[in-house]
Amino acid sequence: MWIFHARVGENVLQTYFGEWVMKSVGRRWILLSAAYLFAAASVGVQAQTVKITPLGSQAGEYCATDRAMLFEDPTGVRILYDAGASVAGAGDPRLGDVHVVLLSHAHGDHIGVNKAAGLNAGTCARPETVSALPATTTGEIIAAKNSAIMTGLEMTSLLAKKVEAIRGSAIDNCAETGLTRDTMVPLQAPCRAGVQLGGKRTFKAAGQAKGVQVTTVFAVHSNNVARPMLSEAGRTPLAPDDLVGYVGHANGFVLVFTNGLRVYLSGDTGIMSEMKTIIGDFHKPNLVIINLGATTMPSEEAAYAVNTLIRPATVIPSHSSEAATEGGKLKPGSRTQDFVRLVKGRKVHLSLSDRTMEFDGRAKCVSGC
Repeated sequence: MWIFHARVGENVLQTYFGEWVMKSVGRRWILLSAAYLFAAASVGVQAQTVKITPLGSQAGEYCATDRAMLFEDPTGVRILYDAGASVAGAGDPRLGDVHVVLLSHAHGDHIGVNKAAGLNAGTCARPETVSALPATTTGEIIAAKNSAIMTGLEMTSLLAKKVEAIRGSAIDNCAETGLTRDTMVPLQAPCRAGVQLGGKRTFKAAGQAKGVQVTTVFAVHSNNVARPMLSEAGRTPLAPDDLVGYVGHANGFVLVFTNGLRVYLSGDTGIMSEMKTIIGDFHKPNLVIINLGATTMPSEEAAYAVNTLIRPATVIPSHSSEAATEGGKLKPGSRTQDFVRLVKGRKVHLSLSDRTMEFDGRAKCVSGC
């Protein structure tokens, strides 16, 4: 490696300063200097980390209703994923700035039919919540934080209506520029960044050359809203047949951060062939945050997905719908413990609430794990 780098340094210096510099100063000094500069540059890149903070119901634990995660890029872009019922609404002091809100699907435990009654309210197995209707936890946060809404088009429209009801004004499409559809943050008002499956957007902090690229990917899961989430005019025709409102496809996400970290957020998907072809072979995530829902992807299927289909360097289990830890340690006999036992050849980190993990571009945890 260093021979290659040194040769590059020699060629560059000779090109810019001429052969006489090489003769007068000496090739050995030049090569050592080039090697040092390349090493320093490499260390600088690795020093940039993405911060991932689970926002669960009980500090230091991984609990039954935990879904929400907050991501912070080295450039300062902050993204909230599936706020759910473990965030105490827009006033939750753990949130801070939220530039983008991602929603995998509109089921109540993800969009937030309920919200936490307070920090550490209730128990890990039964967190205490209060109703978040009609706004939903997600809608309340978007309205208060001036966030971009990124999810499927139908869910974007649903959330926009809820935000409009809070703010009393229409929600426009997010401004975008360039081939990568760049949107600058922070925003002055909420906006719509809805996409079809496979669509992507880039969110850039003001003054930064690079941003966080977010792509929607397929998820095998139903996607509907319970009637109480709808307006009276919307829910009345559904009641006689006990139907719910369809709001488009469910999805996952692939996030590419400015330090090179590539994260797959699975949403509530079941195991599927796209995990090998589209997710693993094309997007190549090195960190996977995967659901362990008992009715969608139990531990054996989830472990097969990461071991054989996606093959990331690092995994964080999510959405196990159980009190998976006690004192920050895995409970024996839990679904999560079974998953961790089955995962081979890669790091598994628990999503313990309020504990910020920092990852370099290779998905190595350098702090908080």
